[in-house]
Order: sequence, then structure tokens, then C-alpha cells
Amino acid sequence: MSGHPRVTAWPTVLQTRLPHLTQPQATVLALWSLGMVLARSWALTAVSAFWAMWLRRKEDAVRQPWRECCDEATATRGTARQAVVVESCCGPLWAWGVAQWAGSHMALALDATPWGDRFTVWAISVG
Repeated sequence: MSGHPRVTAWPTVLQTRLPHLTQPQATVLALWSLGMVLARSWALTAVSAFWAMWLRRKEDAVRQPWRECCDEATATRGTARQAVVVESCCGPLWAWGVAQWAGSHMALALDATPWGDRFTVWAISVG
């Protein structure tokens, strides 16, 4: 990752806020979330192309960890691979977001959009 202190601190922030994630899981999530912001896209191709350029690495090498995150733990190499239990992220993410809220009222909009039988995008808008 970049030598910028805020960039290198992001995996640590995520692991502090989501303590159940392993260090590799927090690092992949950090690269993905920051990459979406910097690439201005959540598309795998755009984010991997951005990080490949930034890190001066081949795009396929950058893309592989995210591909593996979408696979079942048993479908990847290595005995230490663990699946991320998405449900365990909801509470800590919600608490993190609410802790940042300074207002007295909060309006929420929730949307769960399934993509086939393997992936669901859960979007929350707080205002």
C-alpha cells in the first residue's frame, strides 16, 4: 500500500472496528473500500486496475484476493482460509456509523438487492 499514513492505517482502523476479521481479511477489505473511493467505482475491473497502477503490480495479481473473497473458504487454497461471516459485520458497522452521528434525529433507507443466489448488496443510507 501507499506510504501515506492514513492509507496504511486504514486496515488497522477496520480491524479495530471489526475485531472478528483476521488481519488478511481486514487488509483485503481496506484495499477494496479505499480502492472503490479512489477509482470512483465499485467494479472489480476498475478497482483492480487502479490498485495495479498504484502498486505497480499486475492487475491479475491485485484482483485475485478479491476473487477469493467471493469464493467459499473450501474453494480456495490453504488450510488457514476462513470465510467472512457477513452477518457478524452488521452490528459493528452499525455501531461505528451511529457513533459518528451528531444529530438528534436519524432517517434510514435500507435496500437489499440480490444478485443471483450468491451475492446480495445491502445498501443503507443515513441522513
